[in-house]
Amino acid sequence: MTQEYDVAFIGSGHANWHAAVTLKQAGKSVVIIEKDLLGGTCTNYGCDAKILLDGPAELLARLRRYSTVGVDTTAHVDWQQFMAYKHQVIDPLPTQMAGMFDQLGIDVIQGSAILMGDHLIQVGKQVIQATNIVLGTGQRSKRLGIVGKEFLHDSREFLDLPELPQHITFIGAGIITLEFASFVMALGSQVTILEHGDRAARGFDAQHVGKLITQMENDGATFYFGETALAVDVTTDGYQVTTTSGLSVDTNYVVDATGREANVTHLGLENAGIHTNHFGIVVDDHLRANGANIYASGDVVAKLQPKLTPTATFESNYIAGQILGDTAPISYPAIPSVLFALPRLAQVGVTTDQAAAHPSDYHTQTIPFGQLLAFEYQNETTAELTAVLNTHNQLVGAAIYGLDAPDLINVLTLIIDQQLTGTALSRLIMAFPTPTQGIIDALLPAMLAPQAADTPAD
Repeated sequence: MTQEYDVAFIGSGHANWHAAVTLKQAGKSVVIIEKDLLGGTCTNYGCDAKILLDGPAELLARLRRYSTVGVDTTAHVDWQQFMAYKHQVIDPLPTQMAGMFDQLGIDVIQGSAILMGDHLIQVGKQVIQATNIVLGTGQRSKRLGIVGKEFLHDSREFLDLPELPQHITFIGAGIITLEFASFVMALGSQVTILEHGDRAARGFDAQHVGKLITQMENDGATFYFGETALAVDVTTDGYQVTTTSGLSVDTNYVVDATGREANVTHLGLENAGIHTNHFGIVVDDHLRANGANIYASGDVVAKLQPKLTPTATFESNYIAGQILGDTAPISYPAIPSVLFALPRLAQVGVTTDQAAAHPSDYHTQTIPFGQLLAFEYQNETTAELTAVLNTHNQLVGAAIYGLDAPDLINVLTLIIDQQLTGTALSRLIMAFPTPTQGIIDALLPAMLAPQAADTPAD
């Protein structure tokens, strides 16, 4: 027997459930199909690092922040405490979401969905017919095809470790590695990081990434760039990772953090005329995957925008509007990215690399606000902002290095997205003394500087 719905969502993460709630409240019949835990990767797995680092781990951040003024930094915090906190916060969430969906009248079907056409979905022996379908299946960790790949672990497995290994080797120097490595180092583990390329955390300001790496090296991390992992072998004490250059690293645990890929297999996309590329599902400027009634949302989409939870939520809300009658193509606002290492990095808008490539359009100014405003930033003297300004001295991009980066980047995102001028900002009165007030005060001289006058041609 076929069950009919106005909208069927494949996946229950942020890419889908926001739209599901909105559409149900608008009177649509809605079903969510999920093969894993309700809430998706971010809720159950992917955001664990942020929760761990922003929960009890903030104690470690504060201790590091105050270490320059002689405060004792020998707090006893161990891995078991963090794991207990993680389970306390994370484990109840799928049940809570199930209760929310049930209360709203949103049907949930557990199982793997296969598209059988533009309007039909098969889930086991069930057949779902839906006027509109939304694909929000997210991404999964890539796996290196090297000798000994069975000894590699991904971020999900790492965050379920009952005990913290003495030495951890990370393959890849991206966001996940830098977040996890700085975290476990604060708990006493040693780390080695192998990176195939010549740079870590692409997409973030190179100088800030360099400062972070220097800090991590000072804390005991070992980085190897230009090294390609070749094999992982078992030893009497753990594992040995070897590279194509002949480098070998003895370790107790190996994390494959070489990237993520879109979940597009076994969905029957070909049955609905849906195309994919290396980055995910190809969509039009209305997020339609088949040009008609099937949409894609979140990390599964092939797009230039950062694949982040807030982006997925934005797309989910946009798709709800489309199904309810809106017709405008999607237009993304400025999207901030944060690297939750210790200290944190944040980036939004035009990058410093882009500014350097277009010197006639942009100029940058580095503001060492940690030194200038030590009172507001509690003696984190290394904190700094690199601002990217256009020819009218409007803020169009920002990169921040410092523990307050996640909150400060939100304020700068608002300034960029609303195209606020220095004059407009100077008319605001902010709470004092606060990090937000401090960063705006530090930024205003650059935004209020006289603009270069156009020189007439001879």
